[in-house]
Amino acid sequence: MRQAKYGIILYIFLMLPPVVTLFEFNMTIHMHMQMPLLAAAGMLMYPFLKQKFPGFFEKYNKNGIPGIILFLIVVSYWLLPRAMDEALTIPAVEIFKFISWPFLVGVPLRDSWSKFSVMGKNVVLGILSILFVLMAVIYIFSDSQLCNNYLIVEQITLGWAFGFIALALIIYIVQQFFIDHSEYEE
Repeated sequence: MRQAKYGIILYIFLMLPPVVTLFEFNMTIHMHMQMPLLAAAGMLMYPFLKQKFPGFFEKYNKNGIPGIILFLIVVSYWLLPRAMDEALTIPAVEIFKFISWPFLVGVPLRDSWSKFSVMGKNVVLGILSILFVLMAVIYIFSDSQLCNNYLIVEQITLGWAFGFIALALIIYIVQQFFIDHSEYEE
């Protein structure tokens, strides 16, 4: 269970007040580094949780669809500018962020991803790319300040980061159609 220990260490590290302040200082780092790292901590803790609660995942996430739906709902909530603002100003929302990203995003994603076919994975990545393109347009072209705790220039930078991530996801999905993966699998 070395992986679970690394996940717990990462989780504790990300909750340290100086680290929280550092990650939340910049809007792009807050959205594209702190939150995915929290999800990665949950993904690392997944084998331990599956070992401790083996029936839970089999009963509630048998085919992976409920876990992916939960993943998409929670990620969609945290894409909202208001959620990011409240995470900085309301302690209960900040606590929810530190609970939801590892345990409602990272763990369900890791449990569900292996249960999906290539087509299912591409559908999920397509949904994420559409969401990211939408968020890029909103953050880049909005005339008003969407997050009260961040400057407009940080908002535009976050929008461009969303755009680049969406482009990378789209390129990945498209290349799936041109590469025969059976050549690379054992």
